[in-house]
Amino acid sequence: MTQAVRHEEMRARNLEVVLGAVHRGGALTRAALAEVTGLTKSTVSKLVGDLVDAGLLAETGPARAGERGRPGVDVVLSGARVASLGLEINVDYLAVRALDLTGGVRFAARRERDNRGSRPKKVLGELQALATEALTETHRLGLEVAGAVLAVSGPVGDGVLFSAPNLGWQDVRPADLHLPVPVELDNEANLAALGELWYGDGERDFLYVSGEVGIGAGLVVNGALFAGARGLAGELGHVVVAPQGPLCRCGGSGCLETFAGQEALLAAGNAPTLPAFLAALADGDRAARAACAAAGEALGVALTSAVNLLDLDRIVLGGVFTQLYPWLSGPVTDVLTTRLGGLRGAPPVLTASRLGGDAATLGAAGRVVHRVLADPAPFVSRAQEA
Repeated sequence: MTQAVRHEEMRARNLEVVLGAVHRGGALTRAALAEVTGLTKSTVSKLVGDLVDAGLLAETGPARAGERGRPGVDVVLSGARVASLGLEINVDYLAVRALDLTGGVRFAARRERDNRGSRPKKVLGELQALATEALTETHRLGLEVAGAVLAVSGPVGDGVLFSAPNLGWQDVRPADLHLPVPVELDNEANLAALGELWYGDGERDFLYVSGEVGIGAGLVVNGALFAGARGLAGELGHVVVAPQGPLCRCGGSGCLETFAGQEALLAAGNAPTLPAFLAALADGDRAARAACAAAGEALGVALTSAVNLLDLDRIVLGGVFTQLYPWLSGPVTDVLTTRLGGLRGAPPVLTASRLGGDAATLGAAGRVVHRVLADPAPFVSRAQEA
């Protein structure tokens, strides 16, 4: 390895260290960055200058009073240069979200659409139109989109959506969108879990449960997503809670999804839509509340198995479960308390996601943001070549 190559590798690593320190620590002066990173003040000053020129950092006003000598100038992450796209195909909607490097939302749109039985090509065409709107807006704002991630409801591997029973899709490559940026594919619940990790309550260990027409889960351990040996972990909706229960679209019987999925809830509550179901719950409708109680009990049974297997301390309910939380949480907690009390003494903490239905697109876009933060050197090099 030549000395020039070693120098470039060290420089790339130091750019990542400095940018990461600002991302974690917020506004910092160059002197503070030198102390935090262990790099010399002259090295930090050069690296910060390069990152500012590349639009990844921005200088603010003088640092707060109380420091000795001449006050330094704080630097912070800049949202003026780089953006990312989070895309989602769900059973009954399409969504897109653009984030800048600070996590600021620069574009967001959602289109209600029944995608059941629709041809993948048609759905992808509509999603592409929505993504193009986002790209047009980010371009108008002077932002460079570094990439896109697409969230889909089903197990994913090697860029392939293996199976999405609620869509009627099998072995589809939804990442083949005709966009001028690279597109990556991942499971909706996994990306929603990352959205919760990066933009939620700041917890680093939890099971995220995504309640939609289907039910998925994403496990975060020590601040990292656990995807399993083949990336297929988290199919909570197909955990069997009643072996002799209703047939599921996956081909099994008695899956959690047949009791607590959105369609099952609406059917049991005699409601045509989710807003109508929520209104009935708020009005004290007996059928709606009974449906929610039954769904909560089934969800509690499935989560009991997850807790016994994984030793979880926190469970976050997301998707439509966020809206149903006031009526769903009691039955879930009762089942967890009854079934786990002998071993644990107390059930895990159960909370509702603050992100609601935005979690998956936030996690999808956030994955690109974190890649830029982990490797800013290409952006710095392009800025210097311009």
